[in-house]
Amino acid sequence: MVPVKIRGILPVNNGEAVFLGNKDKVFVIQIERSMGEVIKMFIQNKAKQRPLTHDLMTHVFQGFGISVERILISELKGTTYYARMVLQQRNELGRKIVEVDARPSDCLAMATAQKKPIFVSAPLFEELEDMSHILEDIKNSSSPSDEL
Repeated sequence: MVPVKIRGILPVNNGEAVFLGNKDKVFVIQIERSMGEVIKMFIQNKAKQRPLTHDLMTHVFQGFGISVERILISELKGTTYYARMVLQQRNELGRKIVEVDARPSDCLAMATAQKKPIFVSAPLFEELEDMSHILEDIKNSSSPSDEL
């Protein structure tokens, strides 16, 4: 697994482009505009009038002693990324780890809401094209309010 961070979220024609990466490489996942806004809210710790779906999930998880341990962007099939959310439950009976298939956008929202690490499978990371130069070009040509 390769650790990555969200390096930027920028609007595109049909949604939002989430730039993920580390010092070696950056890649892009396109998500729905509303999910991009949710992820930005969690990253920026913006107050919300009412709980969002991911807040609700966090509260339910807490009620059952479940925490998100990490997320893993595991594979790319065609143009669709797949992700896994790794959950841990601790209670009087012990500890249980469960991996759940989920959309990358939901995984990213939960990871940012709970400040948990984001990983990409090493084989997938190796095959992805480096988009670092594109992110830098966009950041250099946009105003600070345009980006994350």
